[in-house]
This record gives sequence, C-alpha cells and structure tokens, in this order.
Amino acid sequence: MSAATRLFSVLGLGFGDCGKGLFIDSLCRTLHAHTIVRFNGGAQAAHNVVLPDGRHHTFSQFGAGSFVPGVSTLLAFPVVVHPTALLVENNYLRRVGVQDGLLRMCIDGRCRITTPFHQAAGRMRELARGPMAHGSCGVGIGETVKLDLEQPELTLRYAELLTPAIARSKLEAIRNCLLNAFDPRDCPPLNRDSYHAERRVLADSALSLRWLESVNQLTCVVPPASRDGVAARLHRPGTVLFEGAQGVLLDEWRGFHPYTSWSRIHASSPEAVAADAGQAARIRHLGALRSYMTRHGNGPLPSHDQRLAHLPELHNRCGGWQGDFRRGHPDAVLLHYALAVIGKLDGLLISHLDVFQRERGLRWCRAYEATQASDDTQLCMRNAAGLITALCPSTNHDLTHQARLTQLLYSCRSRLDGEAIHDAETFRAQTEMMSGLPVIQGSFGRTFQTVRHYSKLQD
Repeated sequence: MSAATRLFSVLGLGFGDCGKGLFIDSLCRTLHAHTIVRFNGGAQAAHNVVLPDGRHHTFSQFGAGSFVPGVSTLLAFPVVVHPTALLVENNYLRRVGVQDGLLRMCIDGRCRITTPFHQAAGRMRELARGPMAHGSCGVGIGETVKLDLEQPELTLRYAELLTPAIARSKLEAIRNCLLNAFDPRDCPPLNRDSYHAERRVLADSALSLRWLESVNQLTCVVPPASRDGVAARLHRPGTVLFEGAQGVLLDEWRGFHPYTSWSRIHASSPEAVAADAGQAARIRHLGALRSYMTRHGNGPLPSHDQRLAHLPELHNRCGGWQGDFRRGHPDAVLLHYALAVIGKLDGLLISHLDVFQRERGLRWCRAYEATQASDDTQLCMRNAAGLITALCPSTNHDLTHQARLTQLLYSCRSRLDGEAIHDAETFRAQTEMMSGLPVIQGSFGRTFQTVRHYSKLQD
C-alpha cells in the first residue's frame, strides 16, 4: 500500500507569510490529495486561502486544502492543539460553506494541548518584555512547549481530555504552576492593565471546569486517534500533503534568536511523522517563498525598505501581538541561508509574482555591509571587498551562536543590485539559478486559478 501513497511537503523559506495556504490549496487540487498533515507549530499559523468566488478563510489548525470537498486534516504529533480555537475556526469555516470540517478532522491523541492558562502566561511574558517583545502571536504555543520541556509531567495531551479527572487535575496543576511563575510587579507600567487582565485568568480557579465543558464539544466529534489510526491515514493510497507552519528563518534552532518560534521547520520534521507511522515512501519537499521579503514585528530584516510599504497586503496588518508588518527587497543571502538549513528540497513555489506588474523598484540584495566592526569569522563569509555574502548557522543547536547572528544582522546594511528586476520571468530564472532548484509553481494573484505550473513534480 505504501507504494501507492505519494507524499509531499510545503516548507516556508522565509519569516512566514510566503503563500503556503494558496499553494496547499493549489497542490491539493492538482495532486488530488486526500489528506493535509499539520506537523509542526499550532494555532499560531495563519494560512490564507481565497476562492475565485470571493470566499476567504485564514487557516490556523485546519489544513489549507479544506475548501476541497473530501480532503481531511490530520493534526499529527508533535503539533500543539488549541481546542477552543479549533472550535472557533470551525464556526468561521461553516460561514464560508465548509460544513463538515470537524468530520474530516483527525487528531493524534499524543498531541499537546494549549489551555487558557498557557495563553495568558505567554501574553504576560510578552507584555513584560515591553519594547523588546519577540513578536508572539499571543495564543500560548510557545508557553505550552516551554512548560512541556521544563515539567513534562504537567503536559496535557489530547487523549487525556476523555478522562475528566486527569484533565482537570493537570489543568489545575498548570494553572498554579504558571500563576506562581509571575511577579505582578514585573510588568512595565505601559502594559500594566493588560498584564493584570491576563493574570486574572491564571487566578480563576473555576475556569478549568468551564473550559473542559466547552472542549467536550470537540472530543465528542473528533475522538483522539491512536498511533495505528494515524498510520492508517498515512498509508492510504493517493496523495498526502504535509503543510508546514511558519518559515525556517523562524525555526527554534536555525532562526535568529530570540525572534523565533517554538517550532521546527525542517525537512526532517514531516519525515519524522511519516517514520513514526511506518511510512517509508519518499517525501518530495517543496520550499515556498515570496517574491520579496516580509516580516512581522521585531527581529532583523536587512533588506527592509520603508518605500515598499505601499505594496498591498490584504491579510497581514500592523499592530496586535505580532507588531508591525514590514517589507524588504528579495534577499539572496537569507535565501541561501534558508536553503542551507532546511534540508534537501525538490523544488520551489514562489508567491506574489504579480508584484512585478506594478512595482518597478525591487532589486536583489546579494550582500551586506556591516556598520559595526566585530569578530564575526564564525558567523559569516565575506568577499574580497569585505562584504558579507553568506551566514554560517550553528551546527549543534547553539542559541548563543544564533543570537550573535541576530546582532550581526542588526548591524548590517543591505547592498542592492544596481539594476531592478524586470519582470516575474526574470525573477524566476534568477531564483532557479541561485538555488539550483526548479520552480514548480508560481502565483500571480490570490486564488489557485492564478497559479502557473512551470515544472512537473517527478515521481
């Protein structure tokens, strides 16, 4: 049966917002996929899909192929599940015509659960950082992973929601642990009201029972899947698409610390899910990128150019927990870095190629000029002119090294090509030459009908 199952993954090559939702929707249709597997991150994902008839949904925990009838979503371990957010998302999907989303959902019973207490604690931690905020999405994913690493005995898993006594006991233990972890005096005055509002959530001893009652709506419809049940889904004949969340430049070990996600964005991540299910078929990995750089909130973006702020952005706004949305020129240094750390890819997907129809000033950034002298021989490579042309990632999960890379990038000024990129075809050809990879699909608009197919996915 495995030989009849084709596996593909879509992995982000930037800081997120690279069009993964659009490409999952498109690939789901062209490859006739039966299952979308979410394999990393959690409810902080925001993958936008717009249909030709104008319907739109920002997919968070449901697979971005859910508009296609019959396509299922598998939330595989180690995804972090936010049950109440999943119920809210289901209601939004029903409003745009997807009435059976939960009936097409499968959740691995081993998945960790985000609770209102994780969410409140994560927000408090971010508020306490003040102007040094990391850019959290405010839904508690990082706090869930953090507490799981520090005190795994407190971790609540999806299968345990079927045993109310165990679930409530763990919820109260989580609440008390997080409540005791914060000093009310730690918050800067500017965020004091918001900080104390979140602390009141942690102090609410009745919330656990109310939350469990609401979550019961989910477990009644979507019971926890066993490991064998997950394996059966991944061995079903046909096409399975692994939908990555975030982008590799936000990877917890390969991103630029501390402005990262508690999530691993790497080819080995979907491979681990498949291996756990005994599925040995090769996964064809596709890297998704935008035609120009974007980033939410704080963190380095060397090619940032305020003059690009006019580029339309329908689904990403400034403000909120993530901070301002910034745009920059396409960055060859970061592209090479992403390709070096994400694992072996089989092809590329490029979104927003229609930008070249209206923006004539986009230029490649191929090198950086460091504005501050430093001993950076372990962090980067320079050309004969002393310009930084490549970044050197940590080879052993060294966050100190990644933090030094962050500081180096903050001291860099981009060196842009003298000539602007003429059109989408030029950009595609240049990207293929730099990466050594074929561009499989490129999008020229918001819907799957605007996607052009350039190279065939080989079996």
